[in-house]
Amino acid sequence: MHALVQCAAPIGAAAPQAARVTLDGKFFRLGAEKFWIKGVTYGPFEPQESGVALPVQHQLEADLRQIRGLGANTIRVYHVPPRELLDTAHAFGLKVFVDVPWSKHRCFLESREDMETGRRAVREAARAGRGHPALFALSVVNEVPSDVVRWLGHEKVERFIDELVDLAHQEDPRALVTFASFPPTEYLHPRSVDFYTMNVYLHRREKFRAYLQRLQNQADEKPLVLGEYGIDSLRNGEEEQAELLAMHLDEVYGQGLAGTCCFSYTDEWFTGGHPITDWAFGLVRRDRSPKPAFHRVAKVFREESPLPALPRYPKVSVVVCSYNGSKTLDGCLRSLETLRYPDYEVILVNDGSTDSVPEIAARYSYIRYHAQPNRGLSGARNVGMDLARGEIIAYTDDDCFADPDWLYFLVSKLLETGATGVGGPNLLP
Repeated sequence: MHALVQCAAPIGAAAPQAARVTLDGKFFRLGAEKFWIKGVTYGPFEPQESGVALPVQHQLEADLRQIRGLGANTIRVYHVPPRELLDTAHAFGLKVFVDVPWSKHRCFLESREDMETGRRAVREAARAGRGHPALFALSVVNEVPSDVVRWLGHEKVERFIDELVDLAHQEDPRALVTFASFPPTEYLHPRSVDFYTMNVYLHRREKFRAYLQRLQNQADEKPLVLGEYGIDSLRNGEEEQAELLAMHLDEVYGQGLAGTCCFSYTDEWFTGGHPITDWAFGLVRRDRSPKPAFHRVAKVFREESPLPALPRYPKVSVVVCSYNGSKTLDGCLRSLETLRYPDYEVILVNDGSTDSVPEIAARYSYIRYHAQPNRGLSGARNVGMDLARGEIIAYTDDDCFADPDWLYFLVSKLLETGATGVGGPNLLP
C-alpha cells in the first residue's frame, strides 16, 4: 500500500520560506513581500486504504510539481490534511488553504451534538496545522445552505461562526481564519474572521465586475479572496473555459481582491462515495495533461504581479505634506520609494516643521523637497499641486504607509470611470 510519508525535499521542489502568511491591510504578506493568492482547489480524491483522501505520494508530488509550474502558490483542500501533506507542500513552496468539514448542512444550532461536532472539528483542524509554515488559513465552514441560514437566523449563525473562529485562534493564535460563503448567503458577516472568502460563479464580465465591487464594499477593511471560480469544459468547451478563466483573473486582481483559487486543478474528483465523471472543471485532465486553461492561468500566475496591464500609465505626482510629522514620516517615505508604478514622483512639502523632518527628508534622494513657513494643510497641498509635474496628483499624509500597488488602483479607477477624482479608506496597520 502506498501512503503519505515524510521525506526530504522532492526533486523539482521550490526553496520554501519558513514564515507564515500574515495580514497586510486589504492584502497579505509573506516575509517582506506582498503575497497574492494564486490558488487552485485540490481534490477531494478517492480515499486510500488509510482513509486519506489524497493521491499516493508519488502522484501527489507530481501534482504539486505541476501546480508549482503553473505559477500557483496555494492549494485549497476540502478536508483536514495529514501533517505530511503540509510538509510536502512546504517543500514545494506551496501554502495550504484548509476547509474544515462538519455537518453544516443540517439545522446545527438546534442540536447540541451537531454544534459540538463543529467545535471539535475546528479544534482538531487547528491543532493539526498548528505552527506549520505551509498553512495559509483555516476556513471553519464552507457554504452554509441558504435555507439553513434563513431557518436558524443569520445573526445566530454569525455568532456560531465567530465562536468557531475564536476556537481556531485559541488553538493556533498565529493562524489566519475565515469562512467561505456564496451569493445566496452573502449577507453573513461574522466579525472575527481575518478575511472574507466568497465562492462565485458568474460568466459575464460586467456582472462579475459589479458583483466583486459589491463584495469589496461589504468586506470593508478586510481582505477579500475568491475561494472558488470554475468552468465546466464538457459543457462549455475547453477554449471557452480558458477564455472565462482569463476574464476571471483579470477582474479579480484588477478589482483589488487579494487573490483567488481556480476550481479546480484536475478533472479527477471524488465525492459522495464515487468519482465524478460527468463534468470537467480541471485545468488539467484526469491524466494530468494540460488544457488550454492551464496555459492561460499560468500566464497570469507566473508573473510576480498578477495585475492586468493598464491602457496607459500617466505620470503621477504624489504630494506629502508634513508639519512636525517626524514620528511617522520615515515609514511613509520608505513605502513610497517602492511603489510598483512605472512613472511617478514624490513631492514632500515641509510646512514649517520644527522637528527632524528636514533630516528625514535628506535620507531620500528620490523625493523633491520644498520647505516653507507654516501655512496650514490646505496651503501646503496647493503648493504641492503647483510643484507637480504629473498628469495626476495623489495626496497622502505623512502618517500613511502606502500599499505597493496604491497608484495602480487609483489610476485604474480614474481611467475606467473617467472621473475627475477618486479616493479610498485609510486602514489601520
